[in-house]
Amino acid sequence: MSKEAKQNQLNIEIDEKTADGSYANLAIINHSISEFVVDFINVMPGSPKSKVKSRIILTPQHAKRLAKALADNISRFEANNGEIKDYEQPPMPMNYGPTGQA
Repeated sequence: MSKEAKQNQLNIEIDEKTADGSYANLAIINHSISEFVVDFINVMPGSPKSKVKSRIILTPQHAKRLAKALADNISRFEANNGEIKDYEQPPMPMNYGPTGQA
């Protein structure tokens, strides 16, 4: 590896709790002129209330890069494993926080 490549490497660490991850089956996205806020939530059937498990705040540029990276990964996944089915979900009340514009 060249000296320049070694200088450009990013050493990323992850602690055990973060590495375990959190399950989410709902994401709510809001935005302002300067940031996108993505809240990840685990909604359980029959439970009247759910908590945000994780909140990620991104600049618009990073949100766009994330969307492109996710689309690329989904394409590669489907190429190897077949199409991901998008099943109809029953409507969920969305009375959580301010409404974003898409």
